[in-house]
Amino acid sequence: MKPLTEQDIRAAFVNCTKGEAKRLSVPRDLADRPWDDLDYLGWRDPQAPDRGYLVVELDGRPQGLALRCSSAVPGQQRRSMCSMCLTTHSGGVALMVAPKAGKPGKEGSSVGAYICADLDCSLYVRGKKDAGLGARLHETLTVEEKIGRTVANVAAFVAKVTAAA
Repeated sequence: MKPLTEQDIRAAFVNCTKGEAKRLSVPRDLADRPWDDLDYLGWRDPQAPDRGYLVVELDGRPQGLALRCSSAVPGQQRRSMCSMCLTTHSGGVALMVAPKAGKPGKEGSSVGAYICADLDCSLYVRGKKDAGLGARLHETLTVEEKIGRTVANVAAFVAKVTAAA
């Protein structure tokens, strides 16, 4: 992924108002992000733990999604699989819900998916971050094929959010 500026990120959101995009917390460490290893930029809002954000480049332009995240249930460490990168975690996958873009979103329609709670799918797929024992099932796919699958899954999620009702 090519590096994004704060202005690029704020202009990319498709499922919130311009005012909401202006007020959201953008990571302060953009210059330090491992851009070459990212298929999308994802982060959780430190001031609002139930909010997450995902910005991906599709068709040559960034598209961003504002997400509502489920909170962890204390004592529940059930193993779950991320629907984007297929990494399994004990307690590290959260239901993330994105309001649909446009009129359907204003009417309350949304799309949800189980995603790595830290939104670091790109790093798990590349082996740059470890989710623990048994986190990656044995597959015969190459890392490039796993990356392609993750990118396709993220693009499909964005397409569901931006699809007209």
